[in-house]
Amino acid sequence: MAQVLPRPLPRPFAPRFAVYVALVFLLLGVLQLAASLLFYQSIDRQTLNEDQSRRVAELLVVSDRIHAADPRLTAPTMSTRHLAAAVAARPAVTTHDDDETLLRIERRILDWEPSLAGRSLRLAMQGAPEGKCDLVGSIRLADGHWLNFRSRDINAMWPVALRATVLTLATTGAFLFIGLLALHVLTRPLRRMSDAADAIGQGRQVEIRETGSPDLRKLAHSMNVMQERIERLLHDQARSFEAISHDLRTPLSRQKVAGELIDDAELGGLILASVDEMEALLASLQRFLRAQHLAAEAETVDLDELARGVLGRYGDQARVETQGPVMVETFAEPLAMALEALVENAIQFGGAARVAIRRDSGHWCIEIADSGPGIPSQYFEAILDPFFRLDEARARDTKGFGLGIPTAHRLMMRFDGRLSFAAGPDGGLVARLRVPQVRED
Repeated sequence: MAQVLPRPLPRPFAPRFAVYVALVFLLLGVLQLAASLLFYQSIDRQTLNEDQSRRVAELLVVSDRIHAADPRLTAPTMSTRHLAAAVAARPAVTTHDDDETLLRIERRILDWEPSLAGRSLRLAMQGAPEGKCDLVGSIRLADGHWLNFRSRDINAMWPVALRATVLTLATTGAFLFIGLLALHVLTRPLRRMSDAADAIGQGRQVEIRETGSPDLRKLAHSMNVMQERIERLLHDQARSFEAISHDLRTPLSRQKVAGELIDDAELGGLILASVDEMEALLASLQRFLRAQHLAAEAETVDLDELARGVLGRYGDQARVETQGPVMVETFAEPLAMALEALVENAIQFGGAARVAIRRDSGHWCIEIADSGPGIPSQYFEAILDPFFRLDEARARDTKGFGLGIPTAHRLMMRFDGRLSFAAGPDGGLVARLRVPQVRED
C-alpha cells in the first residue's frame, strides 16, 4: 500500500554542483571580458594612430593647396574642434623627436601621402590639461612658412573602446544568462534526485519521475525500485513482529493467570510484574516499528487541543501551558505519537511532564520538560539511537527498551519535523518538537 508522505522540503542553501559550475561560468566570463577589453584597447590604439596619421596627411596636402591659393584661408579652413592649425614664420616644434610612437605615425603619414616625402616634418607630444596628451607638429610650406598644427587628446580611447566595451559586456552577459539557464535546466533532475535521496534516508517514500537522459532515467528507476524493496522490508518486518507479538501474548496471558492463582503473594506479584513489563516492552517495540512505515495525510490541527488529548490519560502527571487555539496544517497522528512518547519519557524519568506550545523562528514548537536527572549535552545525539541506555542518568533497572525518544525522532524525520534537546533551567531535560508543516507552493 502506497504511503502518503510529505514532499521533501528544499534543504538550506549550501554549495552544490550547480553552484560550482555557475562560478566557473562566471570566472570564464570575467576572464573573457578582461581579455576582450585588453584586445580592443590595443586595437583602439592602433586605430587611433592610423586615424591620426590619415588626418595629418590630409591636412598637410590640403593645406599646401589652400596656402598656394590664398594664405589667409589656411589656418581658419584647416582648424576644427579636434585639430588646430596656424601658419607662422617659425616652427612650433624645433627639434625632431625619435620617440617610437611618433616615428610610427610619421611613417604612416608618408604611407598615406607619399608626396610628403622629403618635406621637413617634425612631430612631438605635449601635455594638456586634465592629463590629456596632444600631438603637435610643424611642416615647411612651399613659400618657406611653417604650418603648425595640434591634434587634441590623441590617447582618448572612447571612440572605439566604449563601443567595444558595451558590446562585450552585453555579449558576455547574454552568454552567462543562457549558460546558467541551461545549467539550471540540465541539473534539475540531479537536484530532484538529491532531495529524494535525502528523503529516502529519513524514512520517507518519494515518487521520482523517470525523466531526463538515459543514465538519469536508469538512476531514477533504480531508486524507485530500491524504495519499493525498503517498503516491503519494513512491512514484512512489522507483520513478522506482530505475528511474534501475538504468539507471545498467549503464553504471557497464561503466566498472568498462573500468577494470580499462586498462593504466595510475593511470588505471584513478581510473576505478574514481569508479565506486565514484557507486555510494555512489546508495546514499545511495536510503536517503534509502526513509526517506520506510518502513513498520514496533512490536516488542519489545533495544537492546544491535540496536546490536551494526549495528556488527558496522564492526569496530574502532565500539564500543558495553554495560549488558546493554535491552528496548523500538519500530520496529526505522527505528531500525537511523538508527543506521547516524549511525555511518557518525561514522566518515567522526571515524575511529571510540563508541555508548552511556542513560536520559534517561524515554526510552531511543542516543548516537553521534566525535572529528572537530565542528560549531558554530549549524549543528545546518542539518545536518538534505539536501545541506547545512559547509565549515568538512568538506573539499570529502569523499565523500557529506550525506544520512546527514537520513536519520536523517526516520526519527525519522516514528516519534516525535528526533535532537539536542551538542559532545563532548573535541571532536567527539555525536548523540543518542531511541528511538521506542509509547504505551500
